Amino acid sequence: MLKLREYQQDILDKLRNGFAVGYNRQILYAPTGAGKTEMAIALLDATKKKLNRGAMILDRIILCDQTSRRLDDYEIDHGVLQAGHWRFKPYEKIQVCSAQTLERRSELPGLNLLIIDEAHQTRDATKKFIDANPNLKVIGLTATPFTKGLGKVYENVISSVTTEQLVSQGVLVPLKVFVSTEIDMSGANKVAGEWSQKDATERGMKITGDIVTEWIKMTHEIFSRPRKTIIFCSGVDHGTDLSRKFAEKGYNFISVSYKDDESFKRDVIEDFAKPDTAIHGLIATDILTKGFDVPDVMIGVSARPFSKSLTSHIQQMGRVMRGSPGKEFALWLDHSGNYLRFKEDWDDVYLNGVHELDDSREKVKKEKTKEEKEAFTCPSCKALWTSATDTCSHCGFVVEKKNKVIELAGEMKELKGAMATGNHQKWWSEIYHFVENGSMNRGHAAYTFKDKFGFFPNYLKDQPVAPTQEVVAFIQSRKKAYIKSIRRKR
Repeated sequence: MLKLREYQQDILDKLRNGFAVGYNRQILYAPTGAGKTEMAIALLDATKKKLNRGAMILDRIILCDQTSRRLDDYEIDHGVLQAGHWRFKPYEKIQVCSAQTLERRSELPGLNLLIIDEAHQTRDATKKFIDANPNLKVIGLTATPFTKGLGKVYENVISSVTTEQLVSQGVLVPLKVFVSTEIDMSGANKVAGEWSQKDATERGMKITGDIVTEWIKMTHEIFSRPRKTIIFCSGVDHGTDLSRKFAEKGYNFISVSYKDDESFKRDVIEDFAKPDTAIHGLIATDILTKGFDVPDVMIGVSARPFSKSLTSHIQQMGRVMRGSPGKEFALWLDHSGNYLRFKEDWDDVYLNGVHELDDSREKVKKEKTKEEKEAFTCPSCKALWTSATDTCSHCGFVVEKKNKVIELAGEMKELKGAMATGNHQKWWSEIYHFVENGSMNRGHAAYTFKDKFGFFPNYLKDQPVAPTQEVVAFIQSRKKAYIKSIRRKR
């Protein structure tokens, strides 16, 4: 029997309220691993019980089969709308189909609810179907609603839980990040603002040996043995090269790509998902960012640089952050530069979630300088700094105190003197007082702190202290500024 978590039920209640006030097209935002499929199944089941018709559209046939099995797990009758499929039952109230099937059929008679998986990549034919059915209730599922033009398709965003909250609840696990030998993309060609696949592949292959060596070193250093790994490579040839180099070292890494048939990819992923699999890792470009659900993956390797695709970066990290028994964290080895490139955006999404469809998220990011990159990482082990101390939490390296010191959230700031964290903790404690008394949520409080200091209070302690007049006045000034900005937009 399907049982929803409290935050999942809260999201569904908000969706229903949205429909009630006239929003027929809504985005259901929740981080990867929050259980969007379970929420979708609950909505479809509720639609069926009202004797209405609902359908879920997925990007690939393999994902349709995966969703169908989940419906079977909850003993919910349904059909798979695909000619020749053993479950072709067009009379069922719930239908699962691929976006390609919808394109061929162009209509689904009597449909009341349409749920679109991975809505940030909605196909043009699906958009046309939505436009042709203005009274149809539509829900788009996504952890990354940043695609340009999404606001023209959907009217409302429902967001009820953040990545930070899911980590604190144990639903997701935090990342332990190491910035490794980086693929050099300086001077590479770009297509529509993104580095070309050809150049990314050629340059990625130049550091294949570094990727293999670093993985061997880190999996033994941190886990004492090989652990399940997924690698996001730069292209098909890069994936093949990585697989060969791992095999030379005695490790079984399988590369999968669009060139492989669906049955091969399905069989490989199903084998990899087994607790006793002989596969050490999977390698792919983007296949593993859609519907890949193997919670006991312990290591993610980023080896495909993006200059602007925050969506791809977040989707990739989400694949290793799923919780699993005994899993306290996931290891993230960054050879792409993506983690630091998108750090500010990721910190915001991590703490605050997404509450509006904002086209400005996916723009080419300014590259950090060599000095900035070095400032974010431990000079000894290349771990991302995760505290305001001068000691690396991983290897214990102590950095010499200079004007440039590690400040909060792993960011480097030029300060007068040594560590100036006492005032930061004081401000955060006083702002956090408003969270404790219920007049402000934590995301809003963190953003207020960022307005003051330019970074989030990720690693300060949540210890409420009665606020001084200085802090109260600052919070009131931010509220007034926000109200004025809203009025200007009107």
